[in-house]
Amino acid sequence: MTKYSIDEKSNAVLEYLEGEKSYKSIAQERNVGGLSPLKRWVACYLKHGMEGLVSSNTNYTLPFKLEVLTYMNEYGASINETAVHYNLPSDSTLLNWANQFKEGGIDALKPKKKGRLSMKKETKKKSPANGSQEALLAELEYLRAENAYLKKLNALVQEKEALQRKKKRK
Repeated sequence: MTKYSIDEKSNAVLEYLEGEKSYKSIAQERNVGGLSPLKRWVACYLKHGMEGLVSSNTNYTLPFKLEVLTYMNEYGASINETAVHYNLPSDSTLLNWANQFKEGGIDALKPKKKGRLSMKKETKKKSPANGSQEALLAELEYLRAENAYLKKLNALVQEKEALQRKKKRK
């Protein structure tokens, strides 16, 4: 999608509002991708003034999304009319909200975390206080595991030495 500056948008809108040229001729002269963007700019300009032409990247709250969808349903407004009324940057934003609401209800409209998931493992175990029963049991478990490890290591070392002695005898 091509981005247009505020000056380009406002010049195109004012040229149309002067009444000398049609949407089609202005769109062709200014290389606007079709009539829809130009019609939208004019509608936003008439509704919100110059602020309607400023694009913004905004994270919308759940109550705002619900308000927009409620407005669209109550007044029977089209997606385009509702997007212009609330000065949303694109009709597709509103279309996505409507589809998400149909499929998943209110929970689907809640903002989601963006970005990649962390690869770090989060340990939520809290170490028990010294001297408590949990601490003593944890220490006992650790010592038993250490003892078993050392016994196994000792057995492996003795087995290796026994094999070496057998090889020397031969």
